[in-house]
Amino acid sequence: MKDFLDEIKNQTDINVGVDFDGVIHKNSKGFHDGTIYDDPVEGTGEALKILSEKYNLIIYTCKAKESRPLINGKTGVELIWEWLEKHNLSQYISEVTDRKPRVLFYIDDKVIRFFDWKQTIEDIIKFEEERIKN
Repeated sequence: MKDFLDEIKNQTDINVGVDFDGVIHKNSKGFHDGTIYDDPVEGTGEALKILSEKYNLIIYTCKAKESRPLINGKTGVELIWEWLEKHNLSQYISEVTDRKPRVLFYIDDKVIRFFDWKQTIEDIIKFEEERIKN
């Protein structure tokens, strides 16, 4: 049990989960044709470089799901690594996964931070209102 708890502590002390679409990759057309077609979100390179100096960065994305169809004969994970290399970002990333990793914190464009349920409901209402405006 101690080994398991130590493993969890080590992971949650250094790992940071970073969503891919909307955080690293602009994803302006959604799934579109399945390719990873867009540029990085402005500031991505500098931010990943700074974060990677202190944290182990793990991309989590539904693009990495095994059930995702092959695009041009490649898995989503392969496409992401190619895209990261093309944009000189791969050196900052340790892993690409479809699973929610054990981390110190997550960076995600669709997050509602939980404090309590009252605040959560209020935040969801605000999120929906902003989404409708945009």
